[in-house]
Amino acid sequence: MNRDIIIKASARVLKSTSRKLNLVAGLVRNKKVSFATMQLRFCERKAAGFIGKVLNSAIANAQYNYGLDIDNLYIKEVLIGKSFTLRRMYPKAMGRANRVNKRYSNVTIKLGEVV
Repeated sequence: MNRDIIIKASARVLKSTSRKLNLVAGLVRNKKVSFATMQLRFCERKAAGFIGKVLNSAIANAQYNYGLDIDNLYIKEVLIGKSFTLRRMYPKAMGRANRVNKRYSNVTIKLGEVV
């Protein structure tokens, strides 16, 4: 069996900034999958839900596409990237306006198998 299989799952256009996602991603980088799922389940940030869904997708890919055992998997990489930004105008007093940036992000998780 080939030991250097890398399983990948990604989510695009998540309504969260990359800074917020990166804080949660730092909790699970280079950890075993079982530890990471528990860590994300009890993390109270909204970004933990986004990353948890992508992680569950990667685990399902490993199980059904490659037939790997979940207990031997670890998180090899968590890539967080910027997507597009919606620019909206917010009305202020005396006819002025401020710009509001609504930022979106991408998440990619790569899993590896412990040798």
